[in-house]
Amino acid sequence: MFNNEGERKPMAFLELIHVKKAFGALSVVEDFSVHIEKGEFISFLGPSGCGKTTVLRMIAGFETPTAGTLTIAGKDQRPLKPNQRNIGMVFQAYALFPNMTVHDNVAFGLKVAGMAKPEIDKRVKEMLALIKLDQLASRFPYQMSGGQQQRVALARAIAVKPQVLLLDEPLSALDAKIRVSLREEIRAIQQQLGITTVFVTHDQEEALSISDRIVVMNAGRADQIGTPFEIYNTPATRFVASFVGTLNLIEGRVVDPDANRIMIGDRDITLKHSVTAFKPGDKVTLALRPEAGSLTESAKGDTALTGEITSVHFLGSVIRTRMNVDGNTISFDMFNNPHHMPPTVGERVTLRFKAADLLLLPQ
Repeated sequence: MFNNEGERKPMAFLELIHVKKAFGALSVVEDFSVHIEKGEFISFLGPSGCGKTTVLRMIAGFETPTAGTLTIAGKDQRPLKPNQRNIGMVFQAYALFPNMTVHDNVAFGLKVAGMAKPEIDKRVKEMLALIKLDQLASRFPYQMSGGQQQRVALARAIAVKPQVLLLDEPLSALDAKIRVSLREEIRAIQQQLGITTVFVTHDQEEALSISDRIVVMNAGRADQIGTPFEIYNTPATRFVASFVGTLNLIEGRVVDPDANRIMIGDRDITLKHSVTAFKPGDKVTLALRPEAGSLTESAKGDTALTGEITSVHFLGSVIRTRMNVDGNTISFDMFNNPHHMPPTVGERVTLRFKAADLLLLPQ
C-alpha cells in the first residue's frame, strides 16, 4: 500500500483486500476491501442478504474467501482454522452452554487455553465485574434475562483477550429499551479495553450511535465507508442515501447547467452542487433530510417550496408531516410544541430550507 507521495503506508491492524466469496455459482461478496485500525469500532450496516455476516464469518474463519487477502496484524489468516485465530465472537442467539453456570461459561475459553485455575478464577471475576454481573456467577443461563445472557456471552468472548472482537447482530433478539442500554455498555467496554471490534447490524440507529466508522454494504459490496457524520450527511450513492436515515427524493429538471439552476415544479432553485455535467431539460434526483426544513417564517433558508399537507404523524417529541409539492411527496420533522398546533391535512404550507441541504444523487 502506498500513499499519494509514493511512500509505503503502514498496514492497518485488520485488512480485507479485494475479498470475494461465492457459494457455487452464487456470488455473495464482491471485491470487498476495508482497512480497520487497532482499537477501532467499525460497523457493517446493510439489509438482509447484503453479505455482511458472510464477511464476518470469513474474518472468524468459518468461511474461506474465494479470492482476496485477509490479514490481522500483518499475518495472513486464510490458512488458519477458527481456533487458531485470536478472535472473540458474540452471536445473536447468545450460544451459552445451558448446563454451565455463568462462571463456567466465561471460564470455558480460558480452560481450553490451558490457563491455571487460580488465574482463570481471577480473570472470570474481572470479566463479571466489568459487565456488572459478579453477583450472578453461580446462576445458569435459564435463570437470566436475555440482556444478562448476552452480557455473559460478551464477557466470555473478551475473557481470552482476543485481537479482534466480532459481534454478529448481538442485540436483535432483545427489546428496544434493553437494546439501547446494552449497546452503550458494549461501546463503553470496547473503549475501556481498546479491542478492535467489528459489529454487524441492519439497524442504522445502532450503527450511527456507537461506531467510529461504518461500512454500508449493498449486494456484496461496500457502497461507502466513513464516519457516521459522513455516511448520514454526504451519502456517496443513491442506496446509502435511501438506506441510512429517512430521506426525501425530489425530482427536478435542469434549466441552466452553468449557473446550477434547476426547476422543482414551477420553483426556480440555484443549487450549491454543480450540474454542469447535465444538459438543459435533463432530469435530476435530489435528496433532502426531513430535519432540514421548517414551516417557521423566520427560519433561516434561501429556498422555499409550497404544497399541501397530506399526513401528520405524532411521534412524541417529533411530529413528522408529509406534503405534496407538484407530485413530490416531501416529509419534514418539527419538534412537538404543546402551545402550537401542527398543520392539518389539506392545509397549504410553505417549507423553508437551505439550497445547500439539497443533495444531488448519482443517476
